[in-house]
Amino acid sequence: MNKRYTSLKNTGWMLKEAWQLQRILFFVIPISAFTGVILNCVQLYIAPRIIRCAETGAPLEKLIETILIYGGLLFVMLFLQKYIAENEGFPRMYFRESMISKFAEKTNETSYINTLKPDFLQMREKVASLLSSNQQPCQHFWTTLTQLFMNLIGFAVYLLILSSLDYRMILLSSFTCVIGFLANLFTDAWEFKRRREEEKIDNRFGYIRRNSEAIAAAKDIRIFSLQKWLLNIHESLLKTYDSFLYKKGKERCLGGLVETVCVVLRNSIAYWYLIHLTLQNQLSTAQFILYFQAFTALTAWISGILEQFSILHREAQELTALREYLDYEEPYLFEDGADPGHGLQCGFVFDHVSFRYPGSDKDIIHDFSLTIQPGENLAVVGLNGAGKTTLIKLMCGLLDPDEGTVFMNGTDIRSLNRRKYYELFSAVFQDFSILDVTIAETISQKADQYDLERVRQCAALAGVSHDIEQIPGQYDAHIGREVYQDGVILSGGQMQKLMLARALYKNGSVLLLDEPTAALDPLAESSIYQSYHEMSAGKTSVFISHRLASTRFCDRILFLKDGKILEEGTHEELMRRKGAYADLFDVQSRYYQEGKEY
Repeated sequence: MNKRYTSLKNTGWMLKEAWQLQRILFFVIPISAFTGVILNCVQLYIAPRIIRCAETGAPLEKLIETILIYGGLLFVMLFLQKYIAENEGFPRMYFRESMISKFAEKTNETSYINTLKPDFLQMREKVASLLSSNQQPCQHFWTTLTQLFMNLIGFAVYLLILSSLDYRMILLSSFTCVIGFLANLFTDAWEFKRRREEEKIDNRFGYIRRNSEAIAAAKDIRIFSLQKWLLNIHESLLKTYDSFLYKKGKERCLGGLVETVCVVLRNSIAYWYLIHLTLQNQLSTAQFILYFQAFTALTAWISGILEQFSILHREAQELTALREYLDYEEPYLFEDGADPGHGLQCGFVFDHVSFRYPGSDKDIIHDFSLTIQPGENLAVVGLNGAGKTTLIKLMCGLLDPDEGTVFMNGTDIRSLNRRKYYELFSAVFQDFSILDVTIAETISQKADQYDLERVRQCAALAGVSHDIEQIPGQYDAHIGREVYQDGVILSGGQMQKLMLARALYKNGSVLLLDEPTAALDPLAESSIYQSYHEMSAGKTSVFISHRLASTRFCDRILFLKDGKILEEGTHEELMRRKGAYADLFDVQSRYYQEGKEY
């Protein structure tokens, strides 16, 4: 285990976080613990007191009075315990919600490169599980702490009650409890050592479940008959999990057997000792019942202390994943970075840049140098895997080079405040996210106070306004049907144009378009090209496309291959060279020539 996150340190961290986020927990825990101990004491004394009245021949009135007093106390304490139990969960739940907010903030704002690292993704799955319910460590930790505190108080009180008995009985009780605890601890240690194995199985189950239930996968599952394939994977995982549970069950049975032997031994000796004292007239019947119940309860308090310590230790260990995730190194500068400025024309220089993705053994961009002038319209073309998308991710700061430097207006972008740097860019990526909100909210990326007229203008410029105006509700219509039943389902082309409208509404200094017309028909694509100069006016822009015919309107074209610039120039210049660009253009153009044999 990482020495930075021991169980003791994690416990201290949780207490510190609670003091800042839910200070009321420091009042709820002791109140709940003391209430539980007092209730237990009332239940302990009620029967011996009544029997004592009968043994001493107390008047009926005294007997009734005793019953009423203890019955009243029992009623009050039960009511109080129930009331506390109904309400103490709220501050614990609010604490977990606060941790969920921190988790979400880390997930949404972490350096983009972290989202590509397998260890970060696996850690995220683990933390999501820790926060998933009130039985998971982030919330249950406070229940464990309450139970531990109650057992410690109860042990002290009952130790005082039994102080007149032979101390060896107390030692016997403690010894057998410790043996039973150690047996269970051995089982817990076995499980903890194999927690990664179980986590992997859980992650695979979760992956299969999410993808089997995903609306986006519905078409593929049906068209390609993936049901049987998914079921086979699920069955294979079940067999693996069954094998793991069988081993786990054997370890638990062994621990349970040792604990059972200890309980039988302890109770047998306690019975013999107390019966012996009673037969020697050293204990009355009432005292026999009192001490036997107290002795049994004392062993329960001891077992409870050991058990809750064990649970607390385990839960604190599991919270290591949460702390590691929240403390995961951020390679990019955020608050500490310099302000890049706003409303300026941006020029970029790639100085001998190399980059490879985490886990890869090959650079996707290697020793790459390029200068992009402020206000230039640049097209980047090439086959799949040439490094086109990686290039613009390096440019907009989603990725940092492993070697070399990317400069923006002469400044290394690694020294800039990354969040403010992102504000300079309007982008349409191949992969994008859509929430089930209105079309106007999607374009403006605002829940309210957006400029509806500007929304309309951007939609018109992106070529999607006509489609929107045919929809009931128009710009107030909801996208998707997972939240709103009246939501609309847009086609791939409509969604792509909507993303272009979103990028235009942001109006960043740099416009990045990564295959923005891939899902459009030729007429819609041509319309976008005709509007491109208006879209990119006053901006530095980079346009990525597989279709070489779409690049004519750009000032310069880069033809990439294997992460390097193979050719560059205008469309006319590249065609005159009759190189790789011209060859690929010729191949593509055949598909648009009627009657051409190929």
